[in-house]
Amino acid sequence: MNIAPFIVDIPQSDIADLHRRIDMTRWPEKETVDDWSQGAPLAALQDFVAHWRSGYDWYACQTMLNEWGMFETEIDGVIIRFLHVRSPHEDARPLLMTHGWPGSILEFRRCIAPLTRPEEHGGSASEAFHLVIPCLPGYGFSGKPKASGWGVQKIAQAWGVLMERLGYRTWLAQGGDWGSIVTTMIGAMKVPGCKGIHLNMPMAAPSAEDMAAPQPADLRAMAALKHYQDWDSGYSKQQSTRPQTVGYGLVDSPVGLAGWIYEKMWAWTDNGGAPEDVLSRDDMLDNIMLYWLTASGASSARLYWESFGAISGVQIDIPVAASAFPKEIIPSPRKWFERTCSQLVYWGELDKGGHFAAWEQPEAFVKELRAAFSLMP
Repeated sequence: MNIAPFIVDIPQSDIADLHRRIDMTRWPEKETVDDWSQGAPLAALQDFVAHWRSGYDWYACQTMLNEWGMFETEIDGVIIRFLHVRSPHEDARPLLMTHGWPGSILEFRRCIAPLTRPEEHGGSASEAFHLVIPCLPGYGFSGKPKASGWGVQKIAQAWGVLMERLGYRTWLAQGGDWGSIVTTMIGAMKVPGCKGIHLNMPMAAPSAEDMAAPQPADLRAMAALKHYQDWDSGYSKQQSTRPQTVGYGLVDSPVGLAGWIYEKMWAWTDNGGAPEDVLSRDDMLDNIMLYWLTASGASSARLYWESFGAISGVQIDIPVAASAFPKEIIPSPRKWFERTCSQLVYWGELDKGGHFAAWEQPEAFVKELRAAFSLMP
């Protein structure tokens, strides 16, 4: 039941080991195409890794995490580590935010100040939140489950325990990617204390009518789904069927891990041809380091094995809000999604942004949360 401070303290020897492994990389030959269709291009990844080796400073990120304030508690045998950033406004509403793969708690880095101190960022004190941002089990600094069973339903229940331990009797929840699925389960399971949810990856399936007489939004979503299944889902098939196998390479090789994640930064962001158009290299490397330093390549992939397809057919009967960003992996139309919830109180359509909404478009993301949660008790 205890909650204790957690200090991130990575020894210099870990950084030296990382550098040694990068220096020992055995690179493959160049791809046989002039684009990203075979994966991260050799030249692009080599340039990215060269910055990791010689131009990147982990300790700036470590300082930032410790200044925000990390904490830990044990739930059902797993240590959960989380950011807990309280607003200076005591009556601020508690908000639980959940990341996904291949992201981390750092996806929310540029949203923390605007959400906790809104009056300094174009908002009002009435829009303030106390933030709880946990590392998923098996991700980042959280512990790794030693037995199966830690799927999204159990995580949703664990998040309810976490919020109760923090003294929050009522709270709101938000998420994208796996965070969206966990948050959907919080709503579907009516986890005690949660009064409403916001998703930036609303997920739903088409009906027979949608398939028989598709409208433009249906056609766009179905085309995106086909592209994902044909060209973009290999990582999920591997992680949902053989997470242990892929984990050996991800835990042992920093370049293997970087290539696995860097390619998704390209594929899933609203960019002009390179992930650096949207996300800085240091930001991407901070995120990758949360996988590398904690050796969580296998444990994070295991969530796919536990829960792939978990929300099929679920219904949500608490207030729900959603924000649709145009470059989402599968842009579910509103009419698909609203069939899954009885109280859709807000639906936002954005003109820019992709899968990593909070990371790519923090200002728009914060505005969406303010608008959405203003309609909830």
